[in-house]
Amino acid sequence: MATKKKIAVVPGDGIGKEVVPAALDVVRATGAAVEFTEFDWSADRYLKDGTTIPADGFAMLQRDFDAVFVGALGDPRVPTNIHAKEILLGMRFTMDLYANVRPVKLLDESLCPLKGVKPEDVDFVVVRENTEGPYMDAGGVLKKDTPDEVAIQEEFHTVERIIRFAFELAKKQGRKKVLMADKSNAMTISGGLWQKVFKLVAAEYPQIQTQHMYIDALCMHLVRDPKQFDVIVTSNIFGDIVTDLAAALQGGLGMAASGNIHPWKTSMFEPVHGSAPPYAGKNIANPIGAIASAAMMLEHLGFVVEAAKISEAILKAVREKKTTQDIGGTLGTRECAGWTAKNL
Repeated sequence: MATKKKIAVVPGDGIGKEVVPAALDVVRATGAAVEFTEFDWSADRYLKDGTTIPADGFAMLQRDFDAVFVGALGDPRVPTNIHAKEILLGMRFTMDLYANVRPVKLLDESLCPLKGVKPEDVDFVVVRENTEGPYMDAGGVLKKDTPDEVAIQEEFHTVERIIRFAFELAKKQGRKKVLMADKSNAMTISGGLWQKVFKLVAAEYPQIQTQHMYIDALCMHLVRDPKQFDVIVTSNIFGDIVTDLAAALQGGLGMAASGNIHPWKTSMFEPVHGSAPPYAGKNIANPIGAIASAAMMLEHLGFVVEAAKISEAILKAVREKKTTQDIGGTLGTRECAGWTAKNL
């Protein structure tokens, strides 16, 4: 009997506690050889004993688990959101999950806010650098709490491995184009590095077409003509912004899945949406982003057939309106996931 893959589960806060169990039910229905271990890292835990993540938490995840599945983190009872930062960003940085992979695929024409755009027109992947840029908290404040207060936010960029990851993903998925987005016309130092390394790496993949756009132009063209895109690679902060815009093309954040990946280490998967406290506990949150993230996780772990079954069931649920109200259905969170599980 094959050894089961071990998955750490962090439902987190808000609607995360609803969409994660829903997604796990769908995974179980595939029969994939996996086992789940849940961790109560959340605002509730932080408010109870002051713990964000145990001292050996990240090392334990990498040592004992094949993947991590996270719901959502953030709670108004913790105004600083320190627990969310230390858990979520901690995983990305401490576990060196340098590639944030965000598939953008329109499942039904009714979900896209753009006129006349069909499912075949929106099918691309954004590869976002996940551990560098301005999110490293490097810098400081001078003359604090005076009229002359100065904030210095420093950025760090290496870029070669994330660009190579994008080309390898394009090659693996049979995609034909990789576009790099930066702001090198204004940010000449970091932008110059992105430009130079992109050209060097691209030369190793002559079968893949390459293109460059400034990030503001990319945002415009995503709205004007999304069909032209295949794989987009960009920096941490630009990727953070453009992926939310891209999510709108597929029906909103409730539909968006993501993986935080290191090719040779334990990786983490999560729906893109936040914890959405006003909607928590009402059985109305859209579970499809979480279910699709679980499918990404299964594929990453080698369960290709099971992942494909989930993707097909999601497509059927969307087209038959067996979904939550935000995308035209009438079902609750649990009922949507239940219908999906039964129709694998």
